[in-house]
Formats: sequence, structure tokens, C-alpha cells
Amino acid sequence: MIIALGGNALIKFGEEGTTEEQFKNLRVPMSQIAELSREYNIVITHGNGPQVGMLLMQQEATQEVSKRPLQVLVAETQGQIGYMIESTLDEELMKIGQDEQKLFLTVLTYVKVDPEDPAFHNPTKPIGPAYPQPKPGYVKTNKGWRRVVPSPKPKKIYQWREIKRLMELGSWIVIACGGGGIPVIKEGKRLSGVEAVIDKDLASSKLGEQIGADILLIATDVEKVALNYGTSEQKFLDNISIKEALKYLEENQFPAGSMGPKVQAVVNFLQTGGKRAIITSIDKIKEALKGEAGTHFYIEK
Repeated sequence: MIIALGGNALIKFGEEGTTEEQFKNLRVPMSQIAELSREYNIVITHGNGPQVGMLLMQQEATQEVSKRPLQVLVAETQGQIGYMIESTLDEELMKIGQDEQKLFLTVLTYVKVDPEDPAFHNPTKPIGPAYPQPKPGYVKTNKGWRRVVPSPKPKKIYQWREIKRLMELGSWIVIACGGGGIPVIKEGKRLSGVEAVIDKDLASSKLGEQIGADILLIATDVEKVALNYGTSEQKFLDNISIKEALKYLEENQFPAGSMGPKVQAVVNFLQTGGKRAIITSIDKIKEALKGEAGTHFYIEK
């Protein structure tokens, strides 16, 4: 099973994003994942929008340090967030007596993208903090005004063989595709990083396809997917077919900067051999797997 954790797993809306806040917030999903590891082989993926945006702001705030490209900042967040997940997961495994049975590892992950992807000319991926008032170069999202960067589609997860081998051993919990992975392009026999942030849900789906995962669960800040979200006609969905999901995506029911990539990710996952796909909230992971929460996607028979 792949569990894709949204940015609110570490930083909730309205928080400053302090280290203490992030560790506290991680206990909610990590306690559930620790319990679920008794039954499932698990890969944890995670976003990095707030964190990578903050790193970008930090280096822009001073001329005293050399500037690092966005793909390097993504790599930094893989280590930063991987450490925080590992530390919290270790404590939760110890609480239930599974620390001797389960091992865990953060895999530095890079992802192939197409240098001609149109996303490089149409940035849509929100990063960094949200502001209540407009700022130059920022766009309005459902959380406020945020900076956006290119978000090309993932074509291949390079470390999929290593991750699959660890999954087959049965005792490992793997943390991978952090922040969607480090975006790279192939130039001859060399991989070169590019300035972008890959959507972690689309990367999770691609990883699921490559390693043959059975379940993709995307944990975000709402319990269920909704039609007409935020309006008087809002309707939450318990179940939705792939055919319906594609129709609603065409109708822009699920915007590109929020629910759109999540819905597209579960569609991709099921169309490439996945068995179950669920979108739910961070605190409802266990209930969703039991069918008691979340929006469940299926392919019509």
C-alpha cells in the first residue's frame, strides 16, 4: 500500500510551520501507519509545498549565501521531512511493540520528467505560505495567495527497483517520492535536475504502477471529495467511478492546484493495475481502509 501524505500532515492551515508543530501533527498519521504496518507493506510518500517554499524564501532573503536551484531544495526537503517522519514513526512503533519487527528507510528519490512538458510554461503548483491579500507573481488558491512553480508530469521513478525489493522483504516501511521526487531530465548519459516541483500524488501513482502496489490512499485535509466544493451546492462523494471522475475533471470540478491532481492520480493508478484507490483525511486513514470514511474510486465492470 502507498499512503500519500498531504502538506497538512506536517503544517495545518494557519500554522507557522514550526518544528514543534510539524512533529506534533505527524503523530496523527504515524500512529495509524504504525498500526497498519502489522497488516500491510507500506510506502509513505509526502508533499513538500510549504517546506520547499520556505527554503526558497530563506535564500531569497539574504545575499550572504549562494543560491540553490529548486530541484536541490526539493532534495533538501526529502531529507528534512524524511527525518521527521522516521523519528515520529519510530516512537509510534515502539508504543505498540513493533520496533523490533519493522524497519524503515528514507529513499532519496528522483523522477524523470519531459523537458518539453507544457507545465514549464504554465506554473500551477502552489508552494510556500498562503497570504490573505494578493502579492505580485502569486495566484489565488483555496488557502489564499501563493507562489506557483512548474509541475511537470512524472514519467518514471528511478529508484522503483530498490523500493520494490524492500517491499518484497516484508519488514520495511519505505519513505519515498518526497515532495514528488527530485525532477530530472536525461541529457545523454547524464541526469540533470530541472527547476520544478512534481505533484506528489501523481508521483505516488506512478510509483504504484512501477512496483505493482495494490492500494493507493491519498491523505489530505478533507475527508471526502466533493462536487461544487465551497458552494451551497456542495456534495461529498462516498464512491465514484473512473468514468465519472474523468468527466468531472473535464468540467473543472477538481481544480489543478488542489483536488485535480489527486483525482487524476487515483484514476491513473486504477487504470494501470491498482486494486483500490481512496482519498480521505489525515485522521481517517484506518477508517477509510475499512470502508467507513473517504471517497472510494472504482472501475466500472
